[in-house]
Amino acid sequence: MKTGWKKNTSYFLLCQAISLFGSSLVQYAIMWHITLNTESGVMMMISIICGFLPAFFLSPFAGVWADRYNRKHLIIISDSGIAAATLILAIVFMLGYRNIWLLFVVSAVRALGTGIQVPAVSSFLPLLVPENKLTRVNGINNSLQSAITLLSPMVSGVLMSFAAIESIFFIDVATAIVAVTGMMWLVRVPPHEKAQQKQLTGYFEDFRTGLLYIKGHAYIRQFFIFSAAFFFLVTPAAFLTPLQVARSFGDDVWRLTAIEIAFSGGMMLGGFLMAAWGGFKNRARSMAVAGFAIAVCTIALGVVPFFWLYLMVMVLTGVAIPVYSTPAMVLLQERIEESYMGRVFGVYGMISSSLMPIGMLIFGPVSDSVAIEWLLIGTGILLLIQSVFLLINKTLYQAGKPPERLPENVVNN
Repeated sequence: MKTGWKKNTSYFLLCQAISLFGSSLVQYAIMWHITLNTESGVMMMISIICGFLPAFFLSPFAGVWADRYNRKHLIIISDSGIAAATLILAIVFMLGYRNIWLLFVVSAVRALGTGIQVPAVSSFLPLLVPENKLTRVNGINNSLQSAITLLSPMVSGVLMSFAAIESIFFIDVATAIVAVTGMMWLVRVPPHEKAQQKQLTGYFEDFRTGLLYIKGHAYIRQFFIFSAAFFFLVTPAAFLTPLQVARSFGDDVWRLTAIEIAFSGGMMLGGFLMAAWGGFKNRARSMAVAGFAIAVCTIALGVVPFFWLYLMVMVLTGVAIPVYSTPAMVLLQERIEESYMGRVFGVYGMISSSLMPIGMLIFGPVSDSVAIEWLLIGTGILLLIQSVFLLINKTLYQAGKPPERLPENVVNN
């Protein structure tokens, strides 16, 4: 039984939403600044690599840290570091140094903070929430974050239309201060068991046992393989659509804002859907059906001729993402032993932070010579094939079955 879990969870989700709002403002500002000033697939590739690849190198360390140390403290440290890097960038821009490479450097530093935060947050939520409430809370979290993501591009677009980009950087610093303060004083959860014990093994021994744990569980290995393929194949839809819109429909800021609003609005609806419905009883089946929907939408983004229709497809894509990601996250949170959760999510972070940059290494330069529409159609077809294999995978289907539940009166405190 997790005493006071509703209050702690509410405070935690609120702090994460506030932090996400500032981070999203910076993310859109950097992405649009590069897109509108260069219209180059190579520049977009460099930006994406800087924003993801550092997290890949840090994830093995961060996963072990999340199991060895207080996860709440790690979240606070990472948020504070990201805010410090953004503050320095804002000051430098105010002094007149506004080169593109500065955005790349700060994106890399922010990615290091994200590399610490992702396994810490992913493994912290099960400390707060009873197991049979994880799907609902993850769905609510997706909706809350999507609502913030829906608001942030509008705010970012308005600010960029009349204010300097550094004003957005200062807002991110302010929201980080609020989020860190809330985490420090409002979220009251004792450290997990391993963090309270004296560490008798070394870092590399902990990392090795984490890898052995993954190796000893076939469903984790196969889940990671499917995840790696998924992250690689969704790269064009995730990162090249702003460039596609600028080339095919017009490079107006409102168009870039509109696609982000459409996608985020869809994600918010998908999060509400998962919070209310919960998906199929089998997590793997939910992932497969959602993967099929994402594949169809990816193909559609490559063929629709009108911008209003493009926005409708973006909404549907957004709806499908939480239907895929929520059961994927819950499958791991339900099945992994608590003492190994940080290390498993650390390796998962390596996969998620490396496959998209690898995809951009290929798709970014190719997009300067091949129409992005063709890239979307091709990757969409491959996503369809992957969804079929996921649906018939016996190991993941077995792992996707919900574990035995505690009675409602045990967890409804």
